[in-house]
Amino acid sequence: MATELEVKKPSWVDSTRDYLTDIRSEMRRVTWPNREQVKSTTVVVILGVFVFALYFEIVDKLIQGTVQRAYNFLVK
Repeated sequence: MATELEVKKPSWVDSTRDYLTDIRSEMRRVTWPNREQVKSTTVVVILGVFVFALYFEIVDKLIQGTVQRAYNFLVK
């Protein structure tokens, strides 16, 4: 016996249509960066990548040297 509170589950077609409608609505609200903002943030990202690469290279060399000295000390 069905009650008045039972709600019919929407079909996948209706769910997909609602989802796409919501996406379009949200995309209209997005504030897109202008060309200058994109350029400046791209430069920051590229410089950041190089800075972190240099940092990890230095740390790697320090650890490698320490491990090599410890190994040479223990092998003797």
